[in-house]
Amino acid sequence: MQIGNVTTPFGRRPMTLALVKAQLSTANIKAGKSVDKWKVYRSACEARTILGLRDRALAVLNALLTFYPEQELSEESNLVVFPSNAQLAIRANGIAGTTLRENLAILVEAGLIQRNDSPNGKRYARKGNDGAIETAYGFSLAPLLARAEELAIMAHQVTEESRRLRVMKERITITRRDIRKLISAAVEEGAAGNWQAVEDALVSAIVRLKTAKTAASLEACLDELTLLSEEAINMLEIQLISTESDTNDSGNRHHIQNSNTESLNELEPSSRNEQGERLAPKRRSAAEPIKAFPLGMVLRACPQISDYATGGAISQWRELMTAAVVVRTTLGVSPSAYHEACDAMGPENAAVAMACVLERAGHISSPGGYLRDLTRRTERGEFSLGPMLMALLRTQEPEGRKSA
Repeated sequence: MQIGNVTTPFGRRPMTLALVKAQLSTANIKAGKSVDKWKVYRSACEARTILGLRDRALAVLNALLTFYPEQELSEESNLVVFPSNAQLAIRANGIAGTTLRENLAILVEAGLIQRNDSPNGKRYARKGNDGAIETAYGFSLAPLLARAEELAIMAHQVTEESRRLRVMKERITITRRDIRKLISAAVEEGAAGNWQAVEDALVSAIVRLKTAKTAASLEACLDELTLLSEEAINMLEIQLISTESDTNDSGNRHHIQNSNTESLNELEPSSRNEQGERLAPKRRSAAEPIKAFPLGMVLRACPQISDYATGGAISQWRELMTAAVVVRTTLGVSPSAYHEACDAMGPENAAVAMACVLERAGHISSPGGYLRDLTRRTERGEFSLGPMLMALLRTQEPEGRKSA
């Protein structure tokens, strides 16, 4: 066996501590361990982005594996292959000599093979009297055997990341379509609302989407589009509820005017208060509590709220709401003002509003009065958290690019 020994490269190739560490790790291969060489190769191919490999390097690795006679890489067998550069180049699809040496070095650096150089740098094997190989000089495949499980995990991670990106891109496409068609429907049917602002925000989001390449940037774009979609739905929901409420009121008035009036004395309310209640049917508020936004988006728009959470981190809505209570006390917002916000917006959105107030505290002279104003505007259907969150998200973007 040619594993477990630290050997230095021939010629001018330098020895590094990384090479020493890699060689020592192969000495810890469990006795009797074996693995299908092509399964390990497929794992390496799938994990190529993590390993930093290119197509030519994988072609050279494939060629090296063809010189190993068995299907299974086994700890009990000789794991050193010793083809000449000419033989290796032929099996690597006729790769040029310079490119071959370059990609062999890449495989060594990636920790997939090891050099086991002879005294004169030649690759060969010495056999014993029984014909079995006693000593071989060339490239050891022991790292593939030692790292088989690690490579399989890497391959799984890449597959899952690819799946996550695919799902994210699908959601982005659907959300873009939803926003576009909601805007068209609202404009064509004359729905109230600042739909030009929604259109402008959509165009800006699409521009950022075109330059998004990483998973993090795509997720940020998806969050922004989701927020914009919810904002458009909220505007339409408020519009439809208002229309329905007006229709119901009209129907109620019509019913009163055409009811039987023969028994006015018997039906007349006995008190002025009762009369007021009977003659003025209650109207549903045009503003209903807006839906909670994605927690990750809120934390990106309002990062300061995490400083008020237990342990300095927020991972659940309950933790955000608890931190919002601490912020309320810190900013001097009265309990009644916060409770009114919770009633009007819902507890989750009231916590988001508190996080937004904290983020803009330097520009707000009276946080309590400001929150009460937001509450009153919410009750009248004149306020939604969406634009405020989007503005804060855009404020945070330059800081994120600087820190990156």
